[in-house]
Amino acid sequence: MTHVEVKNGNVEGALKRFKVKVQRSGIPSEVKKRKEYSKPGILRREAKKEAIKNARKKNKNYN
Repeated sequence: MTHVEVKNGNVEGALKRFKVKVQRSGIPSEVKKRKEYSKPGILRREAKKEAIKNARKKNKNYN
């Protein structure tokens, strides 16, 4: 569980730190991924597309 301490009554700053911690933990992406069921074949296809995209990006940076 994510925990943030409020310092000097600065709730806005604590909320900002909390949002950053939650984002880094990957909770929003996990919720988005689990929002609806995807067939295993579709998941493999999307993972393959993502891998190709990342490989192209990586090769683009080397040239």
